[in-house]
Amino acid sequence: MKLPLFLSSGPADTHEDFSELVQRDRVHGATYTSQAVFDAEMSRIFHRTWLCVGHEAEIPNAGDFRVTRLGRQSAIMVRGSDGKVRVVMNRCRHRGVSLTEEETGCQKRFTCPYHGWVYDNTGELLSVPDLSGYGDLNFAEYSLTPVPRLGTYRGFVFASLSEKGVSLDEHLGLAKGYMDLFLDVSPIGQIDVRSGVNKTTFRANWKFVGMDGYHPNYVHKTVYEVRRRKQPAGVTASSKGEAFSDESANLTRDLGNGHAMLDVYPVRSANYTDYLESMKGKPGWDEYYQSMVTAYGQQRADEILVWAGDPHIGVFPNLQLIGSQIRLIRPVAADQTEVLMFPTLLQGVPDPINQLRLRNHEAFYGPASQGSPDDVEIFERNQVGLSADVDPWVLLARGLDRERVDADGSIVGSITDEVTQRGQLKQWKALMGAKA
Repeated sequence: MKLPLFLSSGPADTHEDFSELVQRDRVHGATYTSQAVFDAEMSRIFHRTWLCVGHEAEIPNAGDFRVTRLGRQSAIMVRGSDGKVRVVMNRCRHRGVSLTEEETGCQKRFTCPYHGWVYDNTGELLSVPDLSGYGDLNFAEYSLTPVPRLGTYRGFVFASLSEKGVSLDEHLGLAKGYMDLFLDVSPIGQIDVRSGVNKTTFRANWKFVGMDGYHPNYVHKTVYEVRRRKQPAGVTASSKGEAFSDESANLTRDLGNGHAMLDVYPVRSANYTDYLESMKGKPGWDEYYQSMVTAYGQQRADEILVWAGDPHIGVFPNLQLIGSQIRLIRPVAADQTEVLMFPTLLQGVPDPINQLRLRNHEAFYGPASQGSPDDVEIFERNQVGLSADVDPWVLLARGLDRERVDADGSIVGSITDEVTQRGQLKQWKALMGAKA
């Protein structure tokens, strides 16, 4: 018997059409504050579409695992003893007890703490205590439940709790090319994701964690003032605020399917020669640069290194690639969100290059950093402000009359335009208008 969707997805979906909350140039505040909207998001977005679970490099060895959440549901990403990466539900097939409360680890077996059912790290049921009480129990029927759909793209692991839907390739679309650039900063195209994780929980809605090129010169004003005083004129223009001015050639991009990015390539490219000059002689740089040229050729290596400076890519609904980090977004409630930031290292590079990546990540995104605390403060103040719903509509019209379609099919606007917010909410509107 097929049960209603809401019975496996938390509170009942009201079947209400929420798509009218998003208009061409504005969004209703209830989109961020309503628990009913949030419950429907869990059902219609997080329990249906493709979610990024993580990267295979987090679990390089047999038995390595990480517990995650797919919407409201707990799951385990695990590399089995056969080397295969799986995503299975964190749920014993006997009484439904979670098999592990550890966030990460490495083990050959998962043993249910309630009644001792034992599973291999491939998900196979191995043993049941006092088996005679079950008669003829078919072990194969009681292996750990895999997610209905699993897909990977260059090591990024995606899962869907729905058996139906577009393919992962269709879902990622134009975002794949920018994910490639994030990975190809390594001369062998491989990353390491074992440097820990920064976790942030804040009292605000998950959709605030977006691509916004309008805020840096205001929210991060102090950071940029300090950098202007300390750093040479042409070397790090993108880190001093010039990148986030409409006078620059930088762009916002709507990549389709809710994916969006801040494209700071133009400013970084214009200052690239100065950047290279500043890096010469720094530990590990000359060796690293030559390895990139050898791997990709001069032109492509330079293109990658320009992009590598400050990528800002959002893959709807829960993945972002920012700087050197993989960022996963976990909605908890309408007014609560958890963000996990995994700093990544590059394989095939000298140690000093990876040390520099870590120090840069810590400086702006760590728990005592220059940037992330500012963002969290703004998100929470945004949530407080939207609780005043006398005039509930939020304006998202910036740059609406000057956006255009680029050669690759993406919609682009100036760096401070709200192209990215409109792009993300366009996909949200399409999914939230669907009936459960």
